Amino acid sequence: MIPLDLITALPELLLACLAMALLMFGVFRGDGATPMVLLLSVVTLVVLIGLIALGPRGEGVAFDGLFISDFYGDFMKVLVLVGSATAMAMSLRYFEAEGVVRFEYPILMLFATLGMMMMISANDLIALYLGLELQSLSLYVIAAIRRDSLRSTEAGLKYFVLGALSSGMLLYGASLIYGFAGTTNFETLADVFAELTAAGHGPSLGVIVGLVFLLSGLAFKISAVPFHMWTPDVYEGAPTPIAAFFATAPKIAAIALLARIMMGPFIEFVAQWQQIVVVISIASMVLGAFAAIYQTNIKRLMAYSSIGHVGFALVGLAAGTEEGLRGLIVYMSIYVIMNLGTWGCILCMRQKGVMVEGIEDLKGLSKNHPMMALALGIFMFSMAGIPPLAGFFGKLYVFLAAIEAGLYALAVIGVLSSVVGAFYYLRIVKLMYFDEPVEAFDTPIGREMTVVLTGTSLLVLLFFVVPGPVIRGAAAAAAALFAG
Repeated sequence: MIPLDLITALPELLLACLAMALLMFGVFRGDGATPMVLLLSVVTLVVLIGLIALGPRGEGVAFDGLFISDFYGDFMKVLVLVGSATAMAMSLRYFEAEGVVRFEYPILMLFATLGMMMMISANDLIALYLGLELQSLSLYVIAAIRRDSLRSTEAGLKYFVLGALSSGMLLYGASLIYGFAGTTNFETLADVFAELTAAGHGPSLGVIVGLVFLLSGLAFKISAVPFHMWTPDVYEGAPTPIAAFFATAPKIAAIALLARIMMGPFIEFVAQWQQIVVVISIASMVLGAFAAIYQTNIKRLMAYSSIGHVGFALVGLAAGTEEGLRGLIVYMSIYVIMNLGTWGCILCMRQKGVMVEGIEDLKGLSKNHPMMALALGIFMFSMAGIPPLAGFFGKLYVFLAAIEAGLYALAVIGVLSSVVGAFYYLRIVKLMYFDEPVEAFDTPIGREMTVVLTGTSLLVLLFFVVPGPVIRGAAAAAAALFAG
């Protein structure tokens, strides 16, 4: 008979075993094995997507309650795997062109993805930390994978130092919660806090302080204000496909973990943590909208854009309701597709074999590369929230949830921030279609990039035609978390 733990955590166990097998293969074959390791890594992630999406695993806990499997976790894991697999597929041509082909980077991306999946299914503060650190340690290394680049080394060092600080804050918060509640298990914590509430007692000061530190550590991982300071420098300094990876999969995992904690063990204290989330959301939306206006480097612009998008996603979490969680999941589903497509376009910005990152380099793109300009235009309009593109529906669902929860000021500030943010998205469209061309980008862009740009742009453009699968999936995922 197959042990229940093995069935519940089958995707994670498979990923761990295959990542270690590929590591051994790379060690014996050397850097020449990189294309094969990368291909097998992408295939592994695609197989896991199929296993999670189609496999009848159901709900369950494993490893003495440290790990939980439910539909909410499965839905978010699919988003993470899609982001990881696409970012990995887009990376090989870049590293070959830059002459930095190392078999370690796809392996590290696999281990980071494993950490993200463990984060999403964490059912205990200890399991949460293990998954978070497995992801973080891998990301620190791949941020600085270009050892001959000063910018890449600086990015990795900044990420490591600030990441260590955030981990310390998170651990301190977890220790306070354990000290005052006597447990680290999410389900037991929920029972303890429910009993306190039923008895008419509010949370103790120690639990509230611990929750603040826990939120601060997780806010760093999603690059929410005021813990965003690492994001622009790391996105600019890290290799472009690695920055694309940072902007998608880790964001999904950290948001999913944050929602599981707030909507799970701490749902009884929604009045306390809602205030913190509202402030972080407003600060992220406003800073993301205004700071990006003055950027000249498109990777830094995308960093501030991601900070703003996290603020919009947190609007759904701040609602503290099942509708708010559904809106958050819909928003992150659309976010990952928009960002993968946009970063794909950025990876195609190459002149005479050299990557360029200036926003001014996009001038007249519609005349030199009309299809690429069309795709990037779709993504920019979608990120600005222009109907009927997918980005509009993402914002619509989180704002509706905020209004239903009575957070009118938050919804109004979100709409105004979206209007300000539309300026720098539309400026890129203006450069591409109304300015005189500069030096043309290299062609061809590669088959894998053509597939990514075509697929993501069609999903964003035609989302309003068939929104049902994402909406229904998000609703079922939110219901699963609240039912648990």
